[in-house]
Amino acid sequence: MAWILLVISGVLEAVWATALGRTDGFTRLAPTVVFGVGLIASMAGLALAMRDLPIGTAYAVWVGIGAVLTVSYAMATGAESVSIVKAVFLVMIVAGVVGLKLAH
Repeated sequence: MAWILLVISGVLEAVWATALGRTDGFTRLAPTVVFGVGLIASMAGLALAMRDLPIGTAYAVWVGIGAVLTVSYAMATGAESVSIVKAVFLVMIVAGVVGLKLAH
């Protein structure tokens, strides 16, 4: 259950990170609300997952999921350029996350 919660929290990290980029310094209401709700839910899920998982592993997996999804979404929407090099490094992050799960 902790792993499922951690994955959901990692997805929410990508949500709040993306919303943060759209707040215009917290001057736009909708993205600011999405940012706040996503941040609180993501952190709460991470904290709950850390009850059963080692802090280092949980944090690395959470950040990895969030980073990969944030960059992937930005590339898919055209906000960030797409390149083979970026794709290779994103795959490396995913491999690291899977490796940490398997090593747990």
